[in-house]
Amino acid sequence: MKYIALIIAVFAASFTASADDKADISSVLDQLHTNAGSASWDAYFALYTDDAIFLGTDAGERWDKPTFKGYASQSNGWVYRMTERNIDLTPDGDHAWFDELLVNEKYGVSRGTGVLIRTDAGWKIAQYHLVFPIPNDIAAGITQQIQTFEARKKN
Repeated sequence: MKYIALIIAVFAASFTASADDKADISSVLDQLHTNAGSASWDAYFALYTDDAIFLGTDAGERWDKPTFKGYASQSNGWVYRMTERNIDLTPDGDHAWFDELLVNEKYGVSRGTGVLIRTDAGWKIAQYHLVFPIPNDIAAGITQQIQTFEARKKN
């Protein structure tokens, strides 16, 4: 009977830690969007690891943290409102990945995905990737436009 109680206690503790971690991660991502919306760049970039990578919507946008900071600091911020979020953790609980649907006034629906790492200072974003999800019914037309655009860039 002691062993069953121990197993239940260990399971409950791991479930609680995971739920707490997911809440903490969600809070980091909420802060990210709030800080971007108010152009609070110091607070925004404090949520990233030093070696973080931001992948933007353009194929050429693979930015390390200093490059992305330079880009962002020239702007007045951007507003993305999260409408759905999924968070998963590795079995050791030290790494997490997420996907979230976002709405932006100019672009409509987009998707953010990324990776967070548990640090001594809390959860930090190691990678964030923003994409425009393309409905399958119009994908061929959109990808053809992209191919035409890329071909023009080469000439």
